[in-house]
Amino acid sequence: MTSLIRYLLWILVPAIIFLFVYFFVGTTKEKEDIKWGVTFSQKQISFLKLDSKETFSALINDLGFKRVKIAVYWDLIELEKDSYDFEELDWQLNEAKKNDVEVILSIGMRVPRWPECHIPNWAEGLSKEQQQSHILDMLETIVLRYKDYPNIIGWQVENENFVKFGTCPWKDENFFKKEIELVKSLDNNHPIIVTDSGELSFWIKSSQINADIVGVTTYRKVWSSELNMYVSYPLSPLFYERRMNIVNNVFEKEVIGTELQAEPWCKDSIENATLEEQAQTMNLDQFKKNVSFAKKTGIKTFYFWGGEWWYYMKTINNDDSIWNEVKKILK
Repeated sequence: MTSLIRYLLWILVPAIIFLFVYFFVGTTKEKEDIKWGVTFSQKQISFLKLDSKETFSALINDLGFKRVKIAVYWDLIELEKDSYDFEELDWQLNEAKKNDVEVILSIGMRVPRWPECHIPNWAEGLSKEQQQSHILDMLETIVLRYKDYPNIIGWQVENENFVKFGTCPWKDENFFKKEIELVKSLDNNHPIIVTDSGELSFWIKSSQINADIVGVTTYRKVWSSELNMYVSYPLSPLFYERRMNIVNNVFEKEVIGTELQAEPWCKDSIENATLEEQAQTMNLDQFKKNVSFAKKTGIKTFYFWGGEWWYYMKTINNDDSIWNEVKKILK
């Protein structure tokens, strides 16, 4: 063994041990001062064959959510080139306003729900450059329309842009930065949120982007197509807290939970899964465990992922167990 290799080992081994201890050794305590919100997806509503207005109203009136993150789908609001349909989104924002509900709008080509990238039929055959030009036009139209709504509290630009997941025609980090700069130039009164995987990332890239808040996912039990089985992530709340501390102290940015798993992640889909299979990744017991996990991360704001499914279970399958548990949490 050469002296150089010995020297490197003297440096690397202690560094690896330190990082392992820092991120994985220790415990955290539950905190009760969490701000709870819920995500809302028009596509998930259609997928579960629910009524959009009825479900949205139930989430904010019956459950009492005061924070909602709404996904704005390009292929739903611009079905035809340069022709926008904001009727549904206008209604949601007006309902939110009437009920003092704070709203984050998730905007861009890549926003939550499969297949992640939601491109109108008329834009699918366009070149990358042409699509990007239309995306910028779409962002400008949305931001200018809603930036003065009193209940808007932030913009999530794209969704998990650094994560390899979903079906998208291209990936362009420089364009992502351009989108953020455009939104900033149009509205400097509301923060911009970029999102990342809570399970597969250290959040460094997302923290380096010129945005204000880093949003992260929190999934606990999912179907793995690579392993062809259901798996539980072997991560502790401490791992989240330590990464959050780095983002807070080094990059001086807030971390929020933008997707706290509260619905099944099935092999095929919820629609094609039996209730027994859905329960493998989400039931009342798993829901309580996920909430307890979230409370131990040190993150102070979480948006539940699955409100549409709770209502589906309550109204279609006569199971209101999670619905009623959420009521208890929000009291």
